[in-house]
Amino acid sequence: MKRFAALFNAIDQSTKTTVKVAALAAYFVEAEDDDKLWTVALFSGRRPKRAVTATRLREWAAEVGEVPLWLFEESYAIVGDLAETIALVLPENAAVSNQSLSQWISDLRSLSEVDDDARKAFVLQAWRQLGGTERFVFNKLITGGFRMGVSQKLMTRALAQATGKPEPEMAHRLMGNWHPDTDTWHSLIEAEDASADASRPYPFYLAHALEDGPEPLGEPEDWRAEWKWDGIRGQLILRDGDYFVWSRGEELMTDRFPELVSAIDHLPSGTVLDGELLVWPAHKEKPSSFNALQARIGRKTVPKKLLAEAPVVLHAYDLLEWQGEDIRQLPFAERRSLLEAACADLPEDAPVKLSPQHRFEDWDTLASLRSTARDENAEGLMLKRADSPYLSGRKKGDWWKWKLDPLTIDAVMIYAQSGSGRRANLFTDFTFAVRNGDDLVPFTKAYSGLTDAEFRKITAWVRKNTQQRFGPVRQVTPHHVFEIAFEGIQASSRHKSGVALRFPRMKRWRQDKPLAEANTLDDLNEMLRIYG
Repeated sequence: MKRFAALFNAIDQSTKTTVKVAALAAYFVEAEDDDKLWTVALFSGRRPKRAVTATRLREWAAEVGEVPLWLFEESYAIVGDLAETIALVLPENAAVSNQSLSQWISDLRSLSEVDDDARKAFVLQAWRQLGGTERFVFNKLITGGFRMGVSQKLMTRALAQATGKPEPEMAHRLMGNWHPDTDTWHSLIEAEDASADASRPYPFYLAHALEDGPEPLGEPEDWRAEWKWDGIRGQLILRDGDYFVWSRGEELMTDRFPELVSAIDHLPSGTVLDGELLVWPAHKEKPSSFNALQARIGRKTVPKKLLAEAPVVLHAYDLLEWQGEDIRQLPFAERRSLLEAACADLPEDAPVKLSPQHRFEDWDTLASLRSTARDENAEGLMLKRADSPYLSGRKKGDWWKWKLDPLTIDAVMIYAQSGSGRRANLFTDFTFAVRNGDDLVPFTKAYSGLTDAEFRKITAWVRKNTQQRFGPVRQVTPHHVFEIAFEGIQASSRHKSGVALRFPRMKRWRQDKPLAEANTLDDLNEMLRIYG
């Protein structure tokens, strides 16, 4: 635990990527294998299940720290992080434990098998045994809130430095359904055949947003264009006579899309496709809205009725593996030709479709095509350089997403709530309403889009203009108008307004616009009619 706490400090105290990578690489060379494996797991979201409730931890920390529970709660609201609040409230302790990170995690996981008194005894003993950063790290582990400035890209770079293996290989090894319970450091990182797991996906190649048009990209003939579909990015893997579906967020979603199993009948084993999962009913010329896909996302099993009402297909736009060979280093134009050949004889009812490419001779023609994207239930266009390999992560230069300008509506702020972490002392989460006669009807929440200076300014105003408090939420005087940007709109019976927005955020604080000029519920319903 001492070595892991030192790593935590090194990462937490620097904003420089080179410093973080060097600290991680040194740790991966020096630490014990079990600790290294759990470190990779923690930094990639594979945290142990929380064994003690947050309520109990707050009660026990207030008791040990000899502070009233209400004072602990007020402190927590300001600090914004439970693990840090506990560390600040507990009496100082200079003790140091020689127990390893993996052993502490093992002990924490065993708490699920004991009663509440035994859990309390263990936690209090741990607080007595640990001091400083080690205690804070322990609190992070037990609260399940282990987040820090270590991205997957940064970690794979450090692993590459520590092992001498290529960074793309490290990124590929960390993909898939591995866990410290079933894998070892050797099998995951060091073994020669890291692709033995038939279900393992490839790291996704991510595009950058194109803000100012494509003209700076050079000659149009060097680029390929296709729709940017509004679905779920996914990989369909066909290996060893089986199929696997992975989302971009590294979630195995095979059970949610059983219709894709028939791809085994039409494409050879050793095929990995990158594409978009879309609800696309037979004989329809365009996909259904993302709203139709949402009904499928949250289900582990899908009833026959929903399968019939919302059939999912994979619109494939890239080929990553063909006949068992990793072809990601081939130019995109060559991979696309292979993909077209693979899809040429697919029957009409196959669950895989070839995502079409658009021909264009100049950028003006492409801009005109982009303007029709919403008519196709697409978000805009993807631009890919014809000679680009399939890389991992977000690399600038070869892949761009040229999205449509967002939809916008002017709304009134009616509720405010504090943020968390470094913004715990600011009001950053707001509820917005539209006018309906003399009433204000809430329709969305948003918490991003303003600068820190604007958040500080609106926070000062909220504190002076609070009408009522409902726990952490404050009702404020209706006064300020904000321009809310969003990607889509759909009907929703769960909301009083009857609508739900997709990816709402604050685009502008309209300090120039009075309350009477905010949009109305009729305006919102008209947008629903046109774009829903």
